[in-house]
Amino acid sequence: MLVLNEAETRAALPWSDLIAALRTMFRDGCEMPVRHHHDVAVLGEAAATLLLMPAWQPGSYIGVKMVSVFPGNTGRDLPAIHGSYLLSSGKTGQLLAIIDGAELTARRTAAASALAADYLAAGDAHHMLMVGAGRLSQNLIEAHASVRPISQVTIWARDIRKAEATAAQIDLPGISVSVATDIEAAARTADIISCATLSLKPLIRGDWLKAGAHLDLVGAFKPGMRESDDRAVERATLFVDTRDGALSEGGDLVQPLRAGLITPGSIRADLAELTGGRHPGRTQPGEITLFKSVGAALEDLAGAILAFERSPHG
Repeated sequence: MLVLNEAETRAALPWSDLIAALRTMFRDGCEMPVRHHHDVAVLGEAAATLLLMPAWQPGSYIGVKMVSVFPGNTGRDLPAIHGSYLLSSGKTGQLLAIIDGAELTARRTAAASALAADYLAAGDAHHMLMVGAGRLSQNLIEAHASVRPISQVTIWARDIRKAEATAAQIDLPGISVSVATDIEAAARTADIISCATLSLKPLIRGDWLKAGAHLDLVGAFKPGMRESDDRAVERATLFVDTRDGALSEGGDLVQPLRAGLITPGSIRADLAELTGGRHPGRTQPGEITLFKSVGAALEDLAGAILAFERSPHG
């Protein structure tokens, strides 16, 4: 049985191959039940949460991501979130691999945004604004740079020290990296704006978006969170990773949907429709596009299969 740690998982999922694997999986589809969400009592502490996210291709592979969230771990100097991905044979049920869940999630999330950008961002997009400086930020920058000719990256975060630390870690040929203190000024000039935050209030204003801009919204994964304002949703052509997820979980669309500013029909296409050729994506040079991602189990499955088949044991 194959076991991949964080570094090995990263090495097994190069951007070009991972984006191609997601493109194929979204196009062809798989079985993807609703994820399981269970409260787990912890004596003397806040309850923990167990998340189970299964997906499978009949006769091929079965996968499930298991994530545990233990709030009490902060007092033990341990991570609150732990995750692993279990990949099994779809023919025999034999367990084939255990893959680092956090690294798999981070890379497949960034790859899904890059896949969307390949359909939605301007072909000559070269300036990327990264809003947020957490774990996902470097992945999102690298993934977008693999599908568009990015030559300039600007990073903005509430804590400028975190933005500076992330900027120092990025070493991509032909790309200059800087830190912004004025988010509005940076947003007004960016071709691609990617947001990966836990913000409860909008950070990006629709009036800041220039003609032809692409807005990638990855954070704000709960209905009460928000990374963009109503004006952004009104100005942009809207796309999502999956309709069910984005219209029920992501606050950037859930809130304007509840307010009656948009309807489910306002979503032009999801990634299955884009990869399947049922929608062309960007249709005009000056069009502003918005992609909302909340994640899907099929992305984990695609990444896990790739990592397994690329390994010597695959």
